[in-house]
Amino acid sequence: MAGNREFFYRRLHSLLGVIPVGLFLVQHLVINHFATGGEESFNKAAHFMESLPFRYALEIFIIFLPLLFHAIYGLYIAFTAKNNTSKFGFFRNWMFRLQRISGVITLVFVTWHVWETRIAAAFGAEVNYQMMENILANPIMFWFYVLGVVSTIFHFANGLWSFMVSWGITVSPRAQVISTYVTIGIFIALSFVGIRALLAFV
Repeated sequence: MAGNREFFYRRLHSLLGVIPVGLFLVQHLVINHFATGGEESFNKAAHFMESLPFRYALEIFIIFLPLLFHAIYGLYIAFTAKNNTSKFGFFRNWMFRLQRISGVITLVFVTWHVWETRIAAAFGAEVNYQMMENILANPIMFWFYVLGVVSTIFHFANGLWSFMVSWGITVSPRAQVISTYVTIGIFIALSFVGIRALLAFV
């Protein structure tokens, strides 16, 4: 019984990491990339997202609750997982370890980012271009954001590879090799989008 529950939780954790959390990450990166078009471009995109109907319900049930479960259960996995990198130096074992490390970094980063933006907005601050410009004007915060964004994207891209394996989408070794290249491509492309957006605020 406990084994079935563990299996279910791991499957749910994997699914939520891609849908809806992963999709929200991609959407968030795209919105932020509007900053490359200037202050007005970003503010229009941000205002559009804030004007969505049922925004608070969407944020709670589509973003925050799935993210909370993924984060809490992810910490359990990270601190109970048996890493084999010291014994087996294979690529996938290293990806397994980096997935856990990036998950912890991502959790710290996302928590801080939510505090600086969504929580601040709840107390009356306006989430706009100027807010991000002020945050990233500090070099320490800029590099913290670079680390956080890259770590989050890696966690998503590598988690997407694991998702396809665990859900039986890529079963054969060939399919898994192909998906490795695909997810590396996703990591590079999204990292380019994310870092370019950060530089636009600077």
